[in-house]
Amino acid sequence: MFVSPIFYPIDRLPEKYRVFIYMNPLTFVIEQMRNVVIWGKAPSWTGLSIMAAIGILVALLGAAWFQKTRKGFADVL
Repeated sequence: MFVSPIFYPIDRLPEKYRVFIYMNPLTFVIEQMRNVVIWGKAPSWTGLSIMAAIGILVALLGAAWFQKTRKGFADVL
């Protein structure tokens, strides 16, 4: 959260550090919100669709893992 580009645009960073900022999954969403709210541009629907698909995939994998390991939770907790 602390390295999310909320208070600064990505183009203000040196090129060698941008790779690390783009590893943050919030970066794309924050940049799209900045484009819509401040600059009045349309969001990248392709990018948002990809982010949504990845989010759904992670949620489904997490739910499947939870169902698989559910029996052992009472013993661990």
